[in-house]
Amino acid sequence: MPQNNEIEVLLENNRRWVTEVTREDPDFFARTASQQAPKYLWIGCSDSRVIPNQITGLPPGQLLVHRNIANVVMETDPNCMSVIDFAVRILEVRHIIVCGHYGCAGVHTAMSGTTMDPLNEWLDGIRTLWGHHEEDLLEDGTQAAQDRMTELNVGKQMLSLCRTPSVEDAWLNRKSLRVHGWIYGLKDGVLQNLYPDIGSISERTRAESESPSF
Repeated sequence: MPQNNEIEVLLENNRRWVTEVTREDPDFFARTASQQAPKYLWIGCSDSRVIPNQITGLPPGQLLVHRNIANVVMETDPNCMSVIDFAVRILEVRHIIVCGHYGCAGVHTAMSGTTMDPLNEWLDGIRTLWGHHEEDLLEDGTQAAQDRMTELNVGKQMLSLCRTPSVEDAWLNRKSLRVHGWIYGLKDGVLQNLYPDIGSISERTRAESESPSF
């Protein structure tokens, strides 16, 4: 199929979707355009198989989304930090969900060794995490190691999020904000809560003391 036709398919899909939505709910676009007041920020992987609104059953306007390779929270990344700050300070979300997924190619790439920049630099923290746990995790085989590393990465990014100035300030000002660490199964579509929620600096400190070398 010529490339122009491939793109035209997307535009035609959009027109069909608009027609279907307005037929079922004539006020849909007027309603969603009038405000954005989500309770949740989702920080997840860019993987095309993980669609946050779809797997949580939330309509547009209720879930603010930030996605990148391997759901990394990095304080030197202005994109991620800006989204977090906007969500916490401006939108005043009540929950931030860090969600990984089994079969994450980003995590697997970090485990396999170095690659070319900028991806190599982006995955450096996960690669370091793998170095801390490689020997123990490989005792159960490669697949189990990959799954466990994906889970450990969620914990690492969850704690990184809890150390950001935006989140710390919210807690210092006694705002209701909880951080969650989830994982999604591509094979069954199920979301699982991996770690206890964190909603204060003292809870973060306890999680850090109990974490397996994040």
